Amino acid sequence: MIITFIKHEFKAFWRSKNAGKTLAVRIIMSLLILLLLLYVVAAGFLMDLILKKVYPHDSLIFSFCGIVLIYFVGELFSRLQLQELPTLRVQPYLQLPIKRNTIVGYLALTALFSIFNLWPFLLFWPFLFKVVLHDAGSRAVISFMVSFIGLSIFNNYLALYIKRKANLNGWVFLIATAVLVLFILGDWSWHIYSIRNVSYLFFGNLIKHPLLALIPLALGALMYYVNFLYLKRNLYLEELSTKKHEYKSSTEFPILAGFGATGSLVANEVKLILRNKRPRSALTISLLFLFYGLIFYTNPGLKTNEALKVFAGMFMTGFFIISYGQFMFSWQASHFDGLMVSKVSFADFLRGKYLLFTATSTVAFILTTPYVYYGWRVLLVHFIMYLWNLGITVNIVLYFANRNAKRIDLSKGASFNWEGVGATQLILSLLLFIPPFIIYLPFKLLGHPDLALAAVAACGVAGILTRGLWIKFLEADFYKRKFAILDGFRNK
Repeated sequence: MIITFIKHEFKAFWRSKNAGKTLAVRIIMSLLILLLLLYVVAAGFLMDLILKKVYPHDSLIFSFCGIVLIYFVGELFSRLQLQELPTLRVQPYLQLPIKRNTIVGYLALTALFSIFNLWPFLLFWPFLFKVVLHDAGSRAVISFMVSFIGLSIFNNYLALYIKRKANLNGWVFLIATAVLVLFILGDWSWHIYSIRNVSYLFFGNLIKHPLLALIPLALGALMYYVNFLYLKRNLYLEELSTKKHEYKSSTEFPILAGFGATGSLVANEVKLILRNKRPRSALTISLLFLFYGLIFYTNPGLKTNEALKVFAGMFMTGFFIISYGQFMFSWQASHFDGLMVSKVSFADFLRGKYLLFTATSTVAFILTTPYVYYGWRVLLVHFIMYLWNLGITVNIVLYFANRNAKRIDLSKGASFNWEGVGATQLILSLLLFIPPFIIYLPFKLLGHPDLALAAVAACGVAGILTRGLWIKFLEADFYKRKFAILDGFRNK
């Protein structure tokens, strides 16, 4: 039956409308992945030299045992961002006399065919045979390989389990990512514990006691079983729908309920972001880029450059507006026709966008306030760029949204997905960062940095105060291009 499933997937691929385009993209991606794997293999052969340079006072095996767990923590983070869920159109098979365990087993086992599962072996096996085999013997090499298999399987199914849970509740993905980031920061920034020491504690003892390799293998098997049970429980559509009963209406967010129709639109868009991979990745990356200021403010050569503070402030408080807004209104492409014939006015639709961007930018600004540690002027610059983003950046984003007619399929993954990307997005990415410096730099070059910041702030405040006029302008501009946008969104 497994072979039958594979044959059906091949037939579905070749009979699809965009088979040629999809094949071309996959060939290009395969070449890029092959190139990446060659780099990984090269790093594996040079690992002994790299470890000797990074940890000159430690033995090679000690250094190696210390980095293994660090690698698998980083791999888990990468899987959460890049690994795709294996899919099978199960609905036709549910009506046939096929055992549920067969379908679930196929879905679970095909998850092992991931490029991530190759990385630890390509990266570590040269070192195992060059150093570990010579110094610790073949039993140590075998125990390391078994433990790598177990940890790879564990990471594989843990990432898939989190993603599947996130499809029902988008907060699961954000919470899991936040926990992982805090776990990493607990070592690298706060020094509460040392992942390297924990790694050596286990893998150092693994050399003496090879049976310890069964622990990662047992963890991998347990995580596989958890995934299997989860898929089996949620195989039927009616079972999935019962999990969603807590999301009753678009106005269940108490804060948004007071904004009427606009609040309802924002609530629906928040759910769209949390429940779909690609918009959710825009939100996740926006949260990660809040640490962007550490690049500037911890560098003595950069933190004195106020122009870079302006750039960093705009980037951190407005990254979600830029990353999510550049594909406006493509996120709603699949139901845009329904929006146009509904009772919702386009002015309210635009107000919903303004409210969403205002809320996310406000949260981003609040989260960047700890940068006041590097000086009150840093916080002042961040606040000014926050005003700029709300008054100017949002207007530019929505203006270019009226010129975007490229459809985005929300069911597709976020990694290596260029659907919806066009000239509009490239132009927008450049234009968003130029205007604040056109205003800021002339005053700065004349020796008036305070006046430069005041001019940028004044423009932002003016944009906020005239938001009603911008909504009328954007609404009229949209109706001029309405049918071209609708036609573009209908083309699959």
